[in-house]
Amino acid sequence: MSELHQNYIAGEWVTGASEIENRNPSDLTDVIGLFAQASTDQLDATLDQAKTAQSQWAAYGMERKQAVLMAIGNELMARAEELGTLLSREEGKPLAEGKGEVFRAGQFFTYYAAECLRQLGENADSVRDGVEIDVRREPVGVVAVISPWNFPTATASWKIAPALCYGNAVVWKPANITPASAVALTEIIARQDIPKGLFSLVMGSGRDIGQRLVESPKVDAISFTGSVPVGKGIAAAAIQNLTKVQMEMGSKNALAVMDDADLDLSVTLALGGAFGGTGQKCTASSRLVVHGAVHDAFVEKLVAGTKAMNVGHALEAGTQMGPVVSEQQLNENLDYVALGQSEGAELACGGARLDMPHDGYYMAPGIFVNTTNAMRINREEMFAPLTSVIKVDSYEEALATVNDTRFGLTSGIVTQSLARATHFRRNARTGVVTVNLPTAGTDYHVPFGGRGDSSYGPREQGKAAAEFYTTVKTAYISAGKPL
Repeated sequence: MSELHQNYIAGEWVTGASEIENRNPSDLTDVIGLFAQASTDQLDATLDQAKTAQSQWAAYGMERKQAVLMAIGNELMARAEELGTLLSREEGKPLAEGKGEVFRAGQFFTYYAAECLRQLGENADSVRDGVEIDVRREPVGVVAVISPWNFPTATASWKIAPALCYGNAVVWKPANITPASAVALTEIIARQDIPKGLFSLVMGSGRDIGQRLVESPKVDAISFTGSVPVGKGIAAAAIQNLTKVQMEMGSKNALAVMDDADLDLSVTLALGGAFGGTGQKCTASSRLVVHGAVHDAFVEKLVAGTKAMNVGHALEAGTQMGPVVSEQQLNENLDYVALGQSEGAELACGGARLDMPHDGYYMAPGIFVNTTNAMRINREEMFAPLTSVIKVDSYEEALATVNDTRFGLTSGIVTQSLARATHFRRNARTGVVTVNLPTAGTDYHVPFGGRGDSSYGPREQGKAAAEFYTTVKTAYISAGKPL
């Protein structure tokens, strides 16, 4: 009998209205556990308690808050191997990536622990004689965090850490595909010196718990990472209560490879950007925009590198790419392979389900060639270990192709020309731009976010997070004349 993992409601571990089973996508015979699904009554109860707890937490001294966040971060980093193994087991990314994600999650908490001590306001002279002004940031209140399955610990942490840092309560609904990582992080947070109900874990479906959460007038702000359709639905629900929203959604990132690029470096960047995390990341390089002068040589090296990738069980040594997260995701990926071929794209390699020693959702990484930017495989986010090569004849055409999308999260260029690199940095219409680096992989202390359908609302990470997790108060003071 599998262990039942509970929700953390209003400061107590409790069962829910039902349970779901969680299996390892690398080996479907491996049952990770049963996970409780919260009821709407439990959600309402935890929101009520969160409001009370938030007022108490906001009154904590800066050093007391800082100690809490530092303890969470240090424990995550110290347990990176253990919790990274659990993450890889339930999500499917190779163990090195799982451990790295948990360690990075710890760094988010230690970064925002330091920010607890740096919450400085501003002061100003008034245009009126004898009046002084101070401007400060205060907590926004109760924050709903809705996080995805592809980075179940890191993405949640870069939302939860600043929310707590700036004095808010958090009600967290994680993705149902990766509940074990959510419970593990909650266990760490629940042990800290925080008011009862300040932090809650409400596992459940987006259709039920998620929808009730975003529609609740008891929620002051919603931070969401997921798909564009779901994000638009959340925004529509939130506006009914004028709830503050921050959303990171889809992408169609492009890596431009110029005729003066180091080809070996270009291929390395493309392979890592396209197939890291089994292509299941919002920063994946799903479009490779390649100058005609190096196109054939680049494709030859890229196909060879892709065929050489070791696809296997996430926890086995030597695995470079793990399985797809679920059967539904795998079927959607295979549908995109068929779509690309029907559009006239040539599948140079991969793109098929693999028969492996373990029963899991394995897929060979695939490359489309002879594609155009008008094809659906180059317009829609596939979230798959698939990438497309688009041939262009000039830098100008490359830049235009990179920008020809409704998304705008990340983009990159591989070039030895300082002039091209500088022009690209200034003119690529994305929130993140890289030069001679993958489109995937960002730092935790600087803003992250995109344009177009990729993002909506204030940026995440770094000091920019304060814009979302706080509200500004301007105070005018007339002290009178001293006697």
